[in-house]
Amino acid sequence: MTQANLTQVLKDAGNTVEHLRNSKTGIYVYPVVAPEFSNWRSEQAAWREGAVLFDQSHHMDELVVEGPDAAKFLESLSINSFANFGVDRAKHYVPVTPAGHVIGDMIIFRETEEKFVLVGRAPTANWLLYNASLGKHNVKLTHDPRSPSRPDGKLVTRIHYRFQIQGPDAPKVFEKMNGGPIPEIKFFHVDWINVGGRKVQALRHGMAGAPGLEIWGPYAEKDEVRAAIIKAAEEAGVDLRPVGSRAYATNTLESGWIPSPLPAIYTGDELQAYRDWLSAQSYEASGSIGGSYVSDKIEDYYLNPYELGYGVYVKFDHDFVGRAAVEKQKATPQRRKVTFEWNSDDVVKVIASAFQPGEQAAKWIDFPLSNYASSSFDKVLKDGKVVGLSMFNGYSYNERSMLSLGVVDADIKENDILTLIWGEPDGGTSKTSVEQGHKQAEIRVRVAAVPYAQEARENYAESWRTKKAL
Repeated sequence: MTQANLTQVLKDAGNTVEHLRNSKTGIYVYPVVAPEFSNWRSEQAAWREGAVLFDQSHHMDELVVEGPDAAKFLESLSINSFANFGVDRAKHYVPVTPAGHVIGDMIIFRETEEKFVLVGRAPTANWLLYNASLGKHNVKLTHDPRSPSRPDGKLVTRIHYRFQIQGPDAPKVFEKMNGGPIPEIKFFHVDWINVGGRKVQALRHGMAGAPGLEIWGPYAEKDEVRAAIIKAAEEAGVDLRPVGSRAYATNTLESGWIPSPLPAIYTGDELQAYRDWLSAQSYEASGSIGGSYVSDKIEDYYLNPYELGYGVYVKFDHDFVGRAAVEKQKATPQRRKVTFEWNSDDVVKVIASAFQPGEQAAKWIDFPLSNYASSSFDKVLKDGKVVGLSMFNGYSYNERSMLSLGVVDADIKENDILTLIWGEPDGGTSKTSVEQGHKQAEIRVRVAAVPYAQEARENYAESWRTKKAL
C-alpha cells in the first residue's frame, strides 16, 4: 500500500523515534560539488589563513515569497521582528511550532517591499509552503528544492548559483573582481558589485570569523562568474582555494551554528493537518536520528530557540505562531549552546579499535565530518546523569581537535569535563550509515565557548554568535 503522507508513515511505523532512528536515509549529503579540490585539511586551513571559494549552489532549498501580504505572512510565522527589516537586508529566519519548538531556520533576503528570498534546509520551506496553501494571505511562493543527493550523472540545474568568498585575503579578491574598491557593506546587508562585467548581488557574511561575501545570480551564468572569480584571485596574487563538500560543512564547528535540529512537528494536535499535508517522501518523513541518546518520546529531541542560541532574535512586537510558549520559555532557565572539545587520547582509542582484528570495534569516527544521520543526538554525562546533547560533530584542522556543537543544562560551566557516549546502543540501528555490531565508547569532552574559533569570537559583527539574549 502506498503511503499518502507523513501521518500514514508514522502510523505504520508505530513509534516515531524508532522510525527515524532506523531510517535508511543516513547522512545529510552535500551534493554535486566535488568532495575535495585539493585536500580537506588545506581547504580548512585556507579560510583561516588565506581565502576560500564555497560553492553553495546545491545543498539548500530556495523559496521565493512575494505579494502584498508577503511581509505579514512571513513575520506571523517567525520569532524575528520585521520592524527594522528593510530592503537589501538579510536575517536568520526562525519559525517555531505552537508549542515553541524550532522547526528549522533559513537565511531570508528582502529584495523589495513585497519580495523575499529564503535559503536553507527543507523543514522551514515546507512549513511556509503549507501555511501559504491555507489561502489566508495574498502571497505567491516559488520553490526550488535542493539538488538531488545522488544525481547519478544527470544534469542538475537550479534557479540561482550561490558562491561565498571568505578569508583574510578575500578583500583583495573582492577589489580585483569589482574593478576597484567594493561598497562598504554592513554585516548581513546586501549591495551590488561587479564580477566579470556582470552586476551581482552580494551579502556581507562570514562563516568562521573571517570576512566574506556571498554572491548569487542566474544559474546559467554560474560557470562564467566562477571563472571570473578565479581569474580575479590570480590577478590579485591570492591563492583562492575552492572548498569541496567534505570540508564545507565543518566550518560551522568553528563558528557555532547547529545546522540540523530535528523539525519539531511530529506531535501536537495543532500540527495534525500539517502532518497530513507533508508527503511520505518529505524530509520530515525520511530524515534520520543518530547517536547514543535514545528516548521513547520524540518530544525529548525537540529544541527551543533559547537552547539553540536564537534568543537574541526573539521579539514580542508582533504575533507569531508559538509566541505564548516562547514567552514562557524566556521566563524559565534553559539549556544553552556550547562547543564540546573532544579528548584527543580518547578519540585515538576509538579509532584504534578498528585496527584490532577479532575485537569489537567502536563506531567509526569519520573525518572531517563524523555525523551519520540527518540529526545527531549523542548523550553527554556528568556523574552518570545526562546533562547535555552533542548534535554536530567533526574535526577542525585549524584547531587540531575533534569538536561538536550541542546543548548543556544551565548549571554546567565552561571548562567542565564531561563524558560523551559515542556510538549507538545494542550494536547500532539499521541506518545505512551505521556499521552493525559496533560498541559504544566513552570520550571525555571539555565544555568550551561558542563560537570556538578565537577569530570568530573577536571579529564577528554583533550577532547571534556573540550577542546574549536580553
